[in-house]
Amino acid sequence: MSDQVISLIALLLIFTVATFTSAHLGALAIVAAFIVGSTVADESSDDIFSGFPGDLFVVLVGVTLLFAMAKNNGTVDWLVNAAVKAVRGRIALIPWVMFLVTALLTAVGAVTPAAVGIIAPIGLGFAAAYGINPVLMGLLIANGASAGGFSPIGVFGGITNGVVERNNLPGSPVLLFTASFLFNTALCVIAFLAFGGRQLLGRRVQTYEGAGDGSSGTRGGPPGDIAPPGGPATARTPDGATPTLTVAASGTAVVTAPEPPRLDGPRALTLLGLLGLVVGALFFDLDVGLMALTVTVVLSLVSPESAKGAVDRCAWSTVLLVCGIVTYVSQLERMGTIHHLGKQVASLHAPLIGALLICLIGAIASAFASTTGMLGALIPLAVPFLLDGQVGAVGLITALAISSSVVDASPFSTSGALVTANTPEEHRDAVFRRLMAWGLGISVAGPLVTWGLFVLPTSL
Repeated sequence: MSDQVISLIALLLIFTVATFTSAHLGALAIVAAFIVGSTVADESSDDIFSGFPGDLFVVLVGVTLLFAMAKNNGTVDWLVNAAVKAVRGRIALIPWVMFLVTALLTAVGAVTPAAVGIIAPIGLGFAAAYGINPVLMGLLIANGASAGGFSPIGVFGGITNGVVERNNLPGSPVLLFTASFLFNTALCVIAFLAFGGRQLLGRRVQTYEGAGDGSSGTRGGPPGDIAPPGGPATARTPDGATPTLTVAASGTAVVTAPEPPRLDGPRALTLLGLLGLVVGALFFDLDVGLMALTVTVVLSLVSPESAKGAVDRCAWSTVLLVCGIVTYVSQLERMGTIHHLGKQVASLHAPLIGALLICLIGAIASAFASTTGMLGALIPLAVPFLLDGQVGAVGLITALAISSSVVDASPFSTSGALVTANTPEEHRDAVFRRLMAWGLGISVAGPLVTWGLFVLPTSL
């Protein structure tokens, strides 16, 4: 039995044990990396630790810590209210605003973790405030990042188009970007319908002008808490506020809540830090995790109240889970397991089936590892198919690129991990399970659909 097969069996055992026992999946993955590395791969402890994603660890901790402090000092509530005003109180539009903003950030060059790290905490703050399903909000943010990422100046687009050019393959950057954006938009429509979006239609929010206590922002009740037309109802919110939800005779739900917090010094400083996060990621290519930690240190010194309990709110369980899985997948890459699978598929004498398997491998691997890495590794492995002319180059590259990126909402990928980490603790396990099911489903359905849309028509 080859080392590569043993490493894959160990990966299967990790998930099996974690499913049927109380063992933590992230801890299991690190233990598996230690056992496989020591007994099969002949790796030292330094080799094993080289696969630990220190950058991802800093991103997860830095961003969740920053937004825990932003929640403490009322900045999140202030942003929630500002966004509601921007969409004129239409709650159903809020997830789509997050989708477009995240897509814009990645389209102009922000790396996916940076864009999702900036938008996910804000979007999930909206979700908690207005009764929007956090899975719905998280999926629209994660897919928004993928939708914009393949623009000609986006990171995904730059990598893919660069690999195509270096291998002297025909490519179409415009088709790649357009296809990715439309595919991710279609996925978001499905997510919107599947995770409670229809219940948000017709809901509007207005700010109560007379309360003036500054204790909470404008709120929207969760789906289902709707009174008969003309009558009041109580909408429960995570912070215990009890806004009044009234349904007019027309059936429109109107939520009335206390006046939101005003923009004081700590909140203004927090907003300045968030703006710096965006500018640094977009224009100076600075690490979003390091910038987030820098902002938290400054806030802690200037506004100690903002820092109270913030460290305890970091999603440490999620950090261990994601970092553990990525550590083991990095070991698979060092052992050549991913490369071995790609080569085996590329050697098939059935190009269409081989193209489908390449897309499947890209999707499944990206659900647990770096999409950026998969794009750079798998496109060259598809070159044998493309050179003999039996499979259209533009179609396969487009299908492979989309298949490898639409799984980023998986909680084991950076985008999904950030969504999970920024979900309120009482909903975090449920969101993790839903995103895992979504990611696994898309890792199979995505390649099949993209193969049918982009590979078959160019190969017949």
